[in-house]
Amino acid sequence: MSIGMTLTKFLLEEQRRYPNSTGNFTALFSDLVVAAKIISREVNKAGLIDILGATGGKNTHGEEVQKLDVLANAAIIKTMEHGGHLAGMASEEMEGVYKIDGKYPKGGYLLLFDPLDGSSNIDVNISVGTIFSMLKCKPGCDCTDKDFLQPGASQVAAGYILYSSSTMFVYTTGHGVHGFTLDPSVGEFLLSHEDIKTPEKGRIYSINEGNTQHWLPGTSRYIEHLKTNGGITARYVGSLVADFHRNLLKGGVFLYPADRKARAGKLRLLYEANPLSFIVEQAGGASSTGDARVMEVPPSELHQRTPLIIGSKADVEEACRWWREGRA
Repeated sequence: MSIGMTLTKFLLEEQRRYPNSTGNFTALFSDLVVAAKIISREVNKAGLIDILGATGGKNTHGEEVQKLDVLANAAIIKTMEHGGHLAGMASEEMEGVYKIDGKYPKGGYLLLFDPLDGSSNIDVNISVGTIFSMLKCKPGCDCTDKDFLQPGASQVAAGYILYSSSTMFVYTTGHGVHGFTLDPSVGEFLLSHEDIKTPEKGRIYSINEGNTQHWLPGTSRYIEHLKTNGGITARYVGSLVADFHRNLLKGGVFLYPADRKARAGKLRLLYEANPLSFIVEQAGGASSTGDARVMEVPPSELHQRTPLIIGSKADVEEACRWWREGRA
């Protein structure tokens, strides 16, 4: 661990390697760091104040909205809207886009985010996280839904913040994956995981086996193969960021494939699958729908769902082979 290397300093050093950089991107990240600290603070005191449980409402996906979802969503918008670096934002919790116009300066980037992935686990003190993706706003864009419908390969940055026994900020700008851990004594994210590389092959598989009755043949055969092959361990938290983070560091595969209940998949392409796919590929792993590279999937709507098989490259390739053979 590089003691004293803060996230801000690391970003500035990365910026200096590109002479034509304007600094806008670094400033944009700095605003996001503030949001991460705010959400981390609220998550850590969730059991002490009245922000646990559901609001009684539903989000655009028909899912029960948790109080912390609302808080996290508002925290990101309020810390990001004033900086003059964004043209607009889109959130898993909002039906449409949030435009930056009128009150604050308008910038050249678009931010997509899942404000608090796994928020239903807060009540039982299980890890949750924020996932984000950044795109460039094309010249003349009016910041409509269409402007956000860019394939994952167009991302200029992606990352997640994991709120657990410690708070970690993991990101990529296409030049490797780096992780920073929040030191609460100084209030700064310090470099703890430089240039993360995921193992080529792991010994962990992560899937919701409560969906077994809905699985298609390829999934069922693959999981049975893993169970009978020996030396493979099942680990499933039910919080995407937590499951992904563990497998990124230790190696393994996470699966939320298409099934009889969700033919189009369940996870959101723009807010979850694309940013995590960018990260895992930069770390040497892979990500697939079972049939295609996730980051090449053309989005057709803001809240599009997708199947997701993600993790160590050899494991993803093996899972996809079983998936395709199951349909033969």
